[in-house]
Amino acid sequence: MRRTRYFLPTLKEAPREAQIVSHQLMLRAGMIDQHCAGIYTWLPLGTAVLQNIAAIVREEQNKVGAQEMIMPTVQSADLWKESGRYEAYGEEMLRLQDRHGRDLLYTPTAEEVVTDIARNHLKSYRDLPNLTYQINWKFRDEIRPRFGVMRGREFYMKDAYSIDINQEEARNSYKEMMKAYVRTFRRLGLTAVPAKADTGPIGGDLSHEFLIVAKTGESELFYEERLEDIMTRSDEHVDVDEILSIYAATDEIHDEATCPVSKENLKVARGIEVGHIFYFGTKYSEALGLTLAGPDNTTFTPHMGSYGIGVSRLVAAIIEASHDEKGIIWPESVAPFKIGLVNLRASDDACVAACEEIYKTLINSGITVLYDDRDERAGVKFADMELIGLPWQVSVGPRGIKNGLVELKNRKTGDVIELSCEAMVIKMIEHFYK
Repeated sequence: MRRTRYFLPTLKEAPREAQIVSHQLMLRAGMIDQHCAGIYTWLPLGTAVLQNIAAIVREEQNKVGAQEMIMPTVQSADLWKESGRYEAYGEEMLRLQDRHGRDLLYTPTAEEVVTDIARNHLKSYRDLPNLTYQINWKFRDEIRPRFGVMRGREFYMKDAYSIDINQEEARNSYKEMMKAYVRTFRRLGLTAVPAKADTGPIGGDLSHEFLIVAKTGESELFYEERLEDIMTRSDEHVDVDEILSIYAATDEIHDEATCPVSKENLKVARGIEVGHIFYFGTKYSEALGLTLAGPDNTTFTPHMGSYGIGVSRLVAAIIEASHDEKGIIWPESVAPFKIGLVNLRASDDACVAACEEIYKTLINSGITVLYDDRDERAGVKFADMELIGLPWQVSVGPRGIKNGLVELKNRKTGDVIELSCEAMVIKMIEHFYK
């Protein structure tokens, strides 16, 4: 994409209302625009990151056999009244009525809808296990929305739901989903610790929240040191039983007096919650009368679980975990563009010709490139590239081109090397397709 054609309204300074780094950088990098309190328009750069994260989440959900569907964002209140959560959920639920006076709500979660679908379409134990998910917008009417998309009212979320024949099978589904989560966060380049958690308004007796380790985290996190190594491995293997056996808790649950981990092996950090998984047994299947035919002419009530990942929250959480004083540092897996190509002198024919050839070759190789072809000072272009945090920067200037050379910079490490245009292109193609 050419910068002269790309809608990217960057800012030199962050607006005063932006209190945390991710909110400041998302506004400055032209990723979002505030529509009203806690509600944002996702601009092209932000949308690209959001979609890249969603794609990784989707791939890992599909690997464990989850099937994607799209449920309504506006739900009938009747289901929630049937489950007993319509009043119990509290003021975070946005309640409304249609023109006929029927009670509706803007969905904060979808356990009731999934259970209703199941009771309408599942008939017997042969239809189980059933594992479905969606990636869709949700709304929770936060009393004090703040910190940008970190604690906004409207958010983009992956929510999955499992239905199983009994507790044992439901816990197996829980473990499979935990595997998917571990692999997802590894691919996102994050250290995400699964900590035992309260089940809250979802209900149930087994729950873990996944928290990204970041200095600006909202919760204090305590965990055994070896868990960090397990969560950041680069392979596909995930031993869930090993993970579940290792101590990890937030400050709400951690008790220094009873902590089973020695002080030498206990790590204390700040964490940002980006995912939460629940096993809640028969809470919703009983409330909504979901029963299926079992073997030998019996009937049974299925066991269920739900599994959420805050996709839009992850965008902010990644920035909190990966930035410097100049701007964002995107992991390659989610970057809006893999390479930023900078023409340091747009009026120089040799620079223009070299940039055009590099741009065309990389694009034709399937590598996403943001080509800054603006007639701007080099300092402005460099500042924008550092701000938006693309993994690689290629700078083309008149002095280097005279010698047939360009500069290649790694945004994460800051390392800069000079090499020919052809060698740079080969290096990047080999890097991204290794």
